[in-house]
Amino acid sequence: MHAAWDDTVGTVLGYLADRGYGRDLRLVYAGRQLSPETALAELRLPPDSTLHLLSRLRSTPYPDAWQLASYIASTAASAKSDPVNTSAASSMVELVKEFILCAHRANMRQRHDRDSPFDAQATGDPAAQCLQIFREAGAPFALVRLYAANPRSVFHCHAQSAIKCFLTTDPSALPPDVLPVTALVLLEFCGLLSFSVGKKDELYRSCRSMLASVLCLPSGVPPSMKSPSKLIEQVLPFAEEIVGVVMDELASLEMTVSSKSLEDLSNFFKVLRQQALRWVPNGGPLPKNLYTSERDTWVWKLHEMSMNLLNRVDECLKRLEMDLSLSSESRGVNVTQSRWVARSHMLVMLTQLDFISMIYEDLAHNLRLVLLAHRDPLNALVRCSKRNEHLHWLVKHKDLLCFEARRNLVLMMLPEGRDEYGELHEMLIDRPHLLDESFEYIIQAKPSELRGGLFMEFKNEEATGPGVLREWFCMVCQALFSPQQVLFSPCPSDQHRFFLNGRRIIGLALMHRVQVGITLDHTLFLHLAGRSIKLEDISAADPVLYKSCKKILEMDAAVVDGLELTFSRDVHELGSRRTIELCSGGKDLRVNIRNREHYIDLLIKNTFVDSISVQLTSFARGFSDILVDPELQKVFFEFLDLEDLDRMLGGSSNTINLEDWKLHTQYNGYKERDRHIIWFWKAVESMSIEQQRELLFFWTSVRYLPSDGFGGLASKLYIYKVSESADRLPSSHTCFYRLCLPAYPSLKVTKTQLQKIAQEHVSRSFGTC
Repeated sequence: MHAAWDDTVGTVLGYLADRGYGRDLRLVYAGRQLSPETALAELRLPPDSTLHLLSRLRSTPYPDAWQLASYIASTAASAKSDPVNTSAASSMVELVKEFILCAHRANMRQRHDRDSPFDAQATGDPAAQCLQIFREAGAPFALVRLYAANPRSVFHCHAQSAIKCFLTTDPSALPPDVLPVTALVLLEFCGLLSFSVGKKDELYRSCRSMLASVLCLPSGVPPSMKSPSKLIEQVLPFAEEIVGVVMDELASLEMTVSSKSLEDLSNFFKVLRQQALRWVPNGGPLPKNLYTSERDTWVWKLHEMSMNLLNRVDECLKRLEMDLSLSSESRGVNVTQSRWVARSHMLVMLTQLDFISMIYEDLAHNLRLVLLAHRDPLNALVRCSKRNEHLHWLVKHKDLLCFEARRNLVLMMLPEGRDEYGELHEMLIDRPHLLDESFEYIIQAKPSELRGGLFMEFKNEEATGPGVLREWFCMVCQALFSPQQVLFSPCPSDQHRFFLNGRRIIGLALMHRVQVGITLDHTLFLHLAGRSIKLEDISAADPVLYKSCKKILEMDAAVVDGLELTFSRDVHELGSRRTIELCSGGKDLRVNIRNREHYIDLLIKNTFVDSISVQLTSFARGFSDILVDPELQKVFFEFLDLEDLDRMLGGSSNTINLEDWKLHTQYNGYKERDRHIIWFWKAVESMSIEQQRELLFFWTSVRYLPSDGFGGLASKLYIYKVSESADRLPSSHTCFYRLCLPAYPSLKVTKTQLQKIAQEHVSRSFGTC
């Protein structure tokens, strides 16, 4: 090697270290170690002097890793210094792969050989220690240096392939036990590549993305980076780069953001949020003075970056709102699905900003203001969003969401059927034994089988398909909630059976988007939502108890004392009476003007929760069985008001809108102005509301329309012309919403034939699918 007179000993050692000779090097002359700060000229060395290069031999439980990492570094260094020798460079990919397997084998050895003489030194994760050796040996530096030397050379390609060995998720190339501990190596690659080839380099971007993915893994943060502040300071510059990329993409005319940018943004924000919450006292939020005064701290930089992104999202939502206004779309009017699905990245960014808002109080406030100012585009985005498990944070802003948006959020928590879970759960039901046989099929099914969807068939009937399934849902739910059934009367043989099946059926009805004409009691809804039941909540459920409690609250002290009430209640069961204490020692604790509110709270809780807790728990578990994630039950009901659930489950109880019916009906073989069609609608108009419902049920197996009318059905309705004689009744294919109508000769005949099928016993027997 050659060196200038003004070079220092340290410069020479650094040069040698960069070529793979190790980091801990020393130069010795005449038995004396040379100081790294001394210039070569100051040494006054005579010509042809012999200097000794020394390297400390490390005591390590992983000598193979040291040897291999050093060889990789020296091979890369020699390849750069000897461009003619391509054989050394071509072996680097295999050497790096071998090193990764070496780290994997070190893990395996520690698991199976705890008696190693080096076991005391091999603390922690052996693979992580091997990768630390890879760094200390200078392998990353040597590979990046070779990669950056000449982009058109074969060495560039070999170095790129060697580095990419750390950028795969293929378990055969990068074992699952090694992948989570690659963060430090990736971090070093990112820093070296950024400096040597720039931040627009594709390999640098790939390393940056991989770093974000690894840090999000459960064990992706290495022990040396466990300090939240240290990790944030190292990761924040990369997050700032990604935010800059996303903001540039949002500034485009189409406001589109690449899926890769969104993934990187989400991963880096997840890491930053997790580490910041570890650092923030009591989980946040931080006092404002901590991130408004000192501008050089990561606390300020993270806040500034998040606010900049929020401002850009605000600008985009303004543009979307203008689009809504220009196209005459507004809340409550159908929006173009594909158009808003293409803007779903806005929700991803709002989600990430909400996560960071846990740290900064003013960010949470400003996010709320942005959502409040742009309710219309927010609702359009949520209404058209696809399944997204991260939108649960919007429950904090439920008041800004319209019914359609809230409905879509909870329906995304329900499975989509066979495509997700495989085979349909088949049922063959005998109509006279509807409830018993239906319950047998439902109780025997595993939750995963029910989430896969249902295939329904009635015994001795040919019809199958979605129409028959809709009919079954309506019949079962009407029977289940009929006045003859007592909701919380347990089955004698199994006290959980009735409630489990009942709740499963309700969950299945929601999953299949079938309105069954029933509503839940307000107190049951509150329990399922995890909310406490207050006095005003029981007014409809138990008017007598409600009035009694109201009177107690309005009484004078003397009157309350005169009632001689205690913290207990009498319950009549099977002809006998027993006393239940509302609290410990309740039968000896008198109710007075000071504790009467507490008494009423305990009385309501005991009456509507404690006394039927077993049934309520079973009822709730049946519903959670249908959810994609059973843990989401509380969130499911938090998103809804009781009125929302009534609309989803009960459907519309209003009179059927005949004009809406006509608007959503199409014809095959007929035209809208044909006399037969005019007679048909006149006959329908002359029917009672119940007859119209029976006709609609015969036609579609839909008895209760969605809350938004015919437009909420999965399809248009159809009237097909058939060549049948006038004495034949219409027939239907309920799966396809198709009514087959003969060309009757007059309005009178049309009325007569439609009146016949608008009878309950007929409307349930002529439809096919």
